[in-house]
Amino acid sequence: MSTLVTHIGELLTQDGDGTVLRDAAVVLEGERISWIGTATNAPAADEAYDAGGRAALPGWVDSHTHLVFAGDRTAEFEARMAGEAYGAGGIAVTVEATRAATDYDLTRLLLARVAEAAAGGTTYLETKTGYGLDVGHEARSARLAAGVVDEVTYLGAHLVPGGWDPEEYSDLVCGPMLDAVRPYVRWADVFCETGAFTTEQSRRVLAACAAAGLGLRVHGNQLGPGDGVALAVEFGAASVDHVNHVSDGDIDALAGTWDGSGTVPGTVATCLPACDLSTRQPFPPARRLLAAGVPLALASNCNPGTSFTSSMAFCVATAVLQMGLTVHEAVRAATYGGALALRRDTGDDADGRRAVGSLAVGHRADLQVLDAPSATHLAYRPGMPLVRAVWRAGTRVR
Repeated sequence: MSTLVTHIGELLTQDGDGTVLRDAAVVLEGERISWIGTATNAPAADEAYDAGGRAALPGWVDSHTHLVFAGDRTAEFEARMAGEAYGAGGIAVTVEATRAATDYDLTRLLLARVAEAAAGGTTYLETKTGYGLDVGHEARSARLAAGVVDEVTYLGAHLVPGGWDPEEYSDLVCGPMLDAVRPYVRWADVFCETGAFTTEQSRRVLAACAAAGLGLRVHGNQLGPGDGVALAVEFGAASVDHVNHVSDGDIDALAGTWDGSGTVPGTVATCLPACDLSTRQPFPPARRLLAAGVPLALASNCNPGTSFTSSMAFCVATAVLQMGLTVHEAVRAATYGGALALRRDTGDDADGRRAVGSLAVGHRADLQVLDAPSATHLAYRPGMPLVRAVWRAGTRVR
């Protein structure tokens, strides 16, 4: 089955040149993009969708979420809005509720959250474990997530549970827990932050997970200056996420991973602006990072404590209105940047591992059409429901 999406007023391909096509068309064939060009030259297809002059762009790539959870943290949110400072300890509330939930309930909640994200234009999702924090529940979270989302990250190193010695819990994370989740995950993460894991504990976790063959990510520099960025660079992590409190040295270190001397991409700086609004943290220095040559990703950080939203459009609008990004920079960070942070930015017909986050022949057929003539409306009309149609791997999901 092939679908011609035609009469696209503005098509943001997010290819290497940042090409923007006018009066464009795209052919989706099976799970792949088979043709891109002007509407007047479009080939025939089994069916057609007339975009009516509206804008189209790749589906959002959300590279940082925490979707496997049960329970509610409204009281914590209300207290924070009343002036209470955010701390990592609230995670324990979600751990208790998640452990008590059945597999059926967790799967039902996860499917509903993924459907919400898809309705908002998200076509590729990462999610983490981290609300189980014992061997059985972490393995369960990883197994359930692997059946629903595109990428699963092991985050046993989210918080040291109550009653545990931090060193003994780190041993568990690096040993039996890692062995239990390994069949279901591609990535590992660690919350390197005051109140969570120290630098040395984080280093142990990253070393063990790297030895197990997992790609690495780091929660770093969220609540204050720290060693998260340095650890991410040291271990060649694909991304370091939050980056609210980074020094010039941190930025230089990240930029150094992109100097072209390596055979793999460097470390992406992933910004989580919805979380920053909720925790009232300073926003990441996005303009300084870009000026230094550090690629950015935008992600929702959807979780019950600090960012209970999967709206990538909201994150794009916030990045433009509060972080100083242009619309095209923000859209690129929320599409290609997320793909780069997940190492899914390359792949086509030649290897069958289809790229996401950009539109080109051979890439995965992930596309959204906005109910607006240009992507600028994402920030110009913040909060408005602008997603009109969405295809994920060639199948229309909205």
